[in-house]
Amino acid sequence: MNPLLTTKAETFRAGEDDLDFYRNRLIKLTNGALLYCTKGEADFSIDLEEYHIVPNTNVMLLPGSILSLKSATKDFRVHYFAYSGEMIKVACFRLDPAFMHFMKENACYTHTDPEAIRAITGLIGASAAVYGDKENRFQESIAQNLLQIFFLDTYDKVQRYFTKEQLEGSNRKGQLFKKFIHLVHTHCTNQRDVAFYAEQLCISTRYLSAITREAGNISAKEIIDEFLMLEIKVALQSTNLSLKEIADRYNFPDQSFFGRFFKKHTGMSPKEYRMTRG
Repeated sequence: MNPLLTTKAETFRAGEDDLDFYRNRLIKLTNGALLYCTKGEADFSIDLEEYHIVPNTNVMLLPGSILSLKSATKDFRVHYFAYSGEMIKVACFRLDPAFMHFMKENACYTHTDPEAIRAITGLIGASAAVYGDKENRFQESIAQNLLQIFFLDTYDKVQRYFTKEQLEGSNRKGQLFKKFIHLVHTHCTNQRDVAFYAEQLCISTRYLSAITREAGNISAKEIIDEFLMLEIKVALQSTNLSLKEIADRYNFPDQSFFGRFFKKHTGMSPKEYRMTRG
């Protein structure tokens, strides 16, 4: 069972787990989760980025994050507070969008300040206590307030400890690159044309490609394809959709075109990939 999955009947969950459910699988979260490592070490992949988790590491998983556990020590444990997409919308309603982008790009942070550690462990402990109190008629409202407190406190610290340049990009090119990555996260499943993203950013395709080359030594098209491939791999591993249904979902002209696209990027057919990851 997925320990981080919320439902309409259970809009938040809290507890302790080794997250072995995510080992060598790509899972796209429909909801969000706050993790806090208490024991052991682990290596995670979150949205194509690799992270090494150690005790006192806080992990923020926003809705839509794609998570995979690559490896972990036997004693690895995290406390978690998983919450619905609706909860985070309310909690972050008045916060600057740049802050949310920053959180997505900086999913993990290892605390060394005792005050910060006390604050995060206090939140995790409170969420677990509220989750366990099933008879509390205000259970969901209290959990919502706890989540809002966490985001407000984090927002305050980010605004104090990071510069505007670090949050938004050091210059116009950096800002455009961050906006491009956010757009790709949002639209890669149905928009693969660089021209679409350039138009959204009000720049030329040539300038967008120059920005991505300068920022990441990679073309805009390659970034789009990387994120699309990640989404497709999730569908192959985590759903029972047929190959034709997956091709349709991601707007390929036909199943044959989809197969060629996938093999070009992985060296194997979608069917072979699904069999090896099943």
